[in-house]
Amino acid sequence: MTDPRTGLGNGLWQQGLWKNNPALVQVLGLCPLLAVSNTAINGLGLGLATLLVLTGSNLVVSLARHWIPTAIRIPIFVLLIGSLVTCIELLMHAFTYTLYQALGIFIPLIVTNCVIIGRAESFASRQPVAMALLDGLAQGAGFAAVLFVLGSLREMLGSGHWLVGAEQLFGPAGAAMSIHFARFEQPMLLALLPPGAFLGLGFLIALKNAIDHRRQTRHAAAASVIAQAPTIATRMATTLAPTNDSPTTD
Repeated sequence: MTDPRTGLGNGLWQQGLWKNNPALVQVLGLCPLLAVSNTAINGLGLGLATLLVLTGSNLVVSLARHWIPTAIRIPIFVLLIGSLVTCIELLMHAFTYTLYQALGIFIPLIVTNCVIIGRAESFASRQPVAMALLDGLAQGAGFAAVLFVLGSLREMLGSGHWLVGAEQLFGPAGAAMSIHFARFEQPMLLALLPPGAFLGLGFLIALKNAIDHRRQTRHAAAASVIAQAPTIATRMATTLAPTNDSPTTD
């Protein structure tokens, strides 16, 4: 017998990564999404920081949901999120200082990210700890994935390389991860500047919508065939049934 919690967990992952992705569907957190995603490593670094804060805030809010007064819940959520962001900021300052400098003000601005406050208010404050933790992981992973993909597209189109600066996040071993596709005399500024971020995000949203539309069309066609199956079977049975037109003898 299938555990219903397994199906619910799978549903949360589908919602966070695809069906209700924070960046592609809810279109939240656009400020860091568009400003920091000029390289894959910058996007991944901020995405992982947001993932940790979102998961931690969901966990803490769910644990304390019975003791948080309803009238002042939003300020309390902001204080909890701010505490977690401060911890992440100090850790990045200690272990990934170069990346910390590159991301700059956008690390403390995680506090105001609508994705984090929204999930704390709409989900974590109403769900048990396990579900809130899983939702934070799914939504954070979906946001981080879009940051990384958008940063990768902009870096490859604008500079002709990928994962340059990986040592900022992965240490000395990351220096071997960089890949150079082409050497441009002049970088493609449209891809590296904010207009390129808007165009890239629009392309990703359009691509997701096209994939969803194609899947819906296929499912509708399959459902139509299944619905017509009894009628087709009845017609075939009628056609193949023996007739009683043979002559009778006295």
